[in-house]
Amino acid sequence: MEKRQRDMTMFNFEEELKKLPNKPGVYIMRDDKDVILYVGKAVNLHSRVRSYFRENIGRGPAIDKMVSLIARFEYIVTDSELEALVLENNLIKEHSPKYNTLLKDDKTYPYIKVTLGEEFPRILFSRSMKKDKSKYFGPYTSAAAVKDTIELLNKLYQLRTCNRSLPRDIGVERPCLNYHIKQCLAPCQGYVDKEQYRRQVAGALEFLNGNYNLILKDLEEKMKEAAKQLEFEEAARIRDLYNSVKQVSQKQKITDSAGEDKDVIALYQDETEAVVQVFFVRDGKLIGREHYYMTNVSENNKPGILQDFVKQFYAGTPFIPRELMLQYEVEDRELIEKWLGERRGGRVYLRVPKIGFKEKLVELAAQNAKLILSQDREKLKREEGRTIGAVKEIAGLLGIGHIDRMEAFDISNINGFENVGSMVVYEKGKPKRSDYRKFRIKSVSGPDDYACMREVLTRRFLHGMEESKELKERQIDEECGSFTRFPDLLLMDGGRGQVNIALSVLEELCIDIPVCGMVKDDNHRTRGLYFRNVELPIDTRSEGFKLITRIQDEAHRFAIEYHRSLRSKSQVKSVLDDIPGVGPARRKALMRRFKSLEEIKNATMEQLLEIPEMNERTAQEIVAFFSRQSLPNTQSL
Repeated sequence: MEKRQRDMTMFNFEEELKKLPNKPGVYIMRDDKDVILYVGKAVNLHSRVRSYFRENIGRGPAIDKMVSLIARFEYIVTDSELEALVLENNLIKEHSPKYNTLLKDDKTYPYIKVTLGEEFPRILFSRSMKKDKSKYFGPYTSAAAVKDTIELLNKLYQLRTCNRSLPRDIGVERPCLNYHIKQCLAPCQGYVDKEQYRRQVAGALEFLNGNYNLILKDLEEKMKEAAKQLEFEEAARIRDLYNSVKQVSQKQKITDSAGEDKDVIALYQDETEAVVQVFFVRDGKLIGREHYYMTNVSENNKPGILQDFVKQFYAGTPFIPRELMLQYEVEDRELIEKWLGERRGGRVYLRVPKIGFKEKLVELAAQNAKLILSQDREKLKREEGRTIGAVKEIAGLLGIGHIDRMEAFDISNINGFENVGSMVVYEKGKPKRSDYRKFRIKSVSGPDDYACMREVLTRRFLHGMEESKELKERQIDEECGSFTRFPDLLLMDGGRGQVNIALSVLEELCIDIPVCGMVKDDNHRTRGLYFRNVELPIDTRSEGFKLITRIQDEAHRFAIEYHRSLRSKSQVKSVLDDIPGVGPARRKALMRRFKSLEEIKNATMEQLLEIPEMNERTAQEIVAFFSRQSLPNTQSL
């Protein structure tokens, strides 16, 4: 491949367009900040790239906008159009250009893996399909369904789930619990030979291939025989397995007598995005479905959107079926068939069914895509009402022009013991947990919430100011700092007193931020907001009130949890520090080794001496200490 690019400051469009070769390749459009706007492939770079800079011939507003932003372009010459297609996919995936139609997909697909390369195979959950001696089934769309199926197969055929290396480790250890509850034949003990075990594995493979009838018949006979022998517990166990297999078999509602692997792909589009629905058909059975969002979609170009989806989706998925049933004909059909065929190691067909069962299946996929888009739109509206809508409601009530970020503070202590403060952050009505902060009060020893709040707020804003100054000196974007972004509204867990503390701190630091108090009634429930010396009533049924309540509860929860953790550690520390020979290092070692004081109390000399930091004398002191103590309550470490 040959790459051509030019320095942006010297870029001459007329000259560079003349130099474009009449060869296949990939072109990259960049803006004046060198950000990639668009990546495309071309059979002929010369004619394709030049077409962007001709007079507008119905390209659409999105492409016109992109062209107006192009400051330079570069290109990569390839040996073939197929090589260009692969490179285009890789560059789009790496850079996610603004004007490319993009697949929003972070899914990895689960497989069922049967380790036929082992002498005593296992059935495992896998997120990837590798070229090994194992047999893979899938991909499936539900990880939970895969795990349930594996659990059922292990119960049904009593296969091993351990990681022991067999036959090397046969007899090394005792059989595990699965053997005793009749869910494993214990090949680790030599209780089953290789041939018999392989027959069980063969049964599991039949199941995974969809052959349920023989399994159901066999289970029914075993169930009747167990009942005849008055082994009712065993009969009940087999009955449960029978019902599980029957349930799995009945899930295969859509079948195709051809028994082939195919994906059915259709989409529905609105003004800003499109949803692509995929039905996964394996061995003629519909095993699942999944939907995917495409962004930056072009108007009235559904075939183009579908083509972009096929290229991006099948560049990343490990399994490619023999046939893709599409809603529309795509421009690069032959090229994509060739590319997918090379990836699959066999012919791949892209077909648009016009009549019969297959056409109805594509239509069903399109209807599902439309339904998903409408449902998600309604869900988004409801979510916006709970978040952004609630924030706008609060801003309107307070008379504040705009609120994006809100910070709420709370203090927690018990009679002044271990004073702590919490700061929770909400942006656009949603919690931003990465910005939550805990404060251990340093300057207040008693139960003085006002003094504690003054310290917390002072530390928070001083830290932000110092961090902002440091980032400016280093010429780093201030958004990179954890404390540099100040809130649009401060929420205090209390009324007039807490608000006045916050206002005095902000005034001392010359910071102008609105402060609002969350006023509670006699039952400790929020009843209104205290703002600018006035208590404002708020409709308790409104989304704004519900958001305020959630923020208040979250600040309280966060402070309580921090206080509880400190209190627990302090209690443990005070008990262990009374033991001669137990200093900070041994105390930490004991806390790592044992989960509670009760476990330390019951530990033997041998268990204590297993700790590297422990010596015999200190271990004797610990045993003697707890033999003299009474610990009525187990305390968590």
